[in-house]
Amino acid sequence: MTRIYAIGDIHGQRAMLEDALSRIDRDGGGRVVFLGDYVDRGPDSHGVIDLLANGQHEGRDWVFLKGNHDRFFEWFIHPDGPRFDPYLLVGYHWFHERIGGVETVGSYGVTLPDHIRKTDLAQRLNDVVPESHARFLRGLQLHHAQDGLFFVHAGIRPGVPLTAQVEQDLLWIREEFHADTRDHGALIVHGHTPVKAPQRWNNRVNLDTGAGMGRGLTTAVFEGGEVFVLTPNGREPLPMQPR
Repeated sequence: MTRIYAIGDIHGQRAMLEDALSRIDRDGGGRVVFLGDYVDRGPDSHGVIDLLANGQHEGRDWVFLKGNHDRFFEWFIHPDGPRFDPYLLVGYHWFHERIGGVETVGSYGVTLPDHIRKTDLAQRLNDVVPESHARFLRGLQLHHAQDGLFFVHAGIRPGVPLTAQVEQDLLWIREEFHADTRDHGALIVHGHTPVKAPQRWNNRVNLDTGAGMGRGLTTAVFEGGEVFVLTPNGREPLPMQPR
């Protein structure tokens, strides 16, 4: 089995991302799978996408998964006009204070006036978002399977073959997936649901530790059937949670 790194939800925290990548370099490096949600809430979504898109252009061994927040952004700057996610709760939208679109737009130098139509705002954003960033968003993968691991943003629909999963579940699912204790045919590595510390269960690993809320960004290492967390002092085993 090869060494694989996975980085949880980044949410506009470029400084945290740079620190995570430095830890990976010190650990020896290898393939890195990013679990999505690169934008929203944090201060520098532009900087995060710039760093990742440049690394992709340079041919780094990086795998980029799509998160629901990345889809908000991708859909809003869609060439045919802004689209909106129907899975959001009634009353919520990309610019709701709990979602984070305001911070993402601001990182591109666009402010939200008191009165503006979404189509006009989308045009302003399209005028300043580099084509490399838009192309990066359009090219994000929904999942990555390797060495008995299945990397995805949110999780999977239990009981459905991994090859038959649908985008809505891969980007949004929570309770049904978290509560299921069955073997899914691979260890599911995901983010999407913030926890205080990374969690390892018998069938899944959650690496979203709330970077978007100003908490830490977690990087895990998968090697030789073991799971580790990269700390400032190196690897620490990630223990199994009791059911």
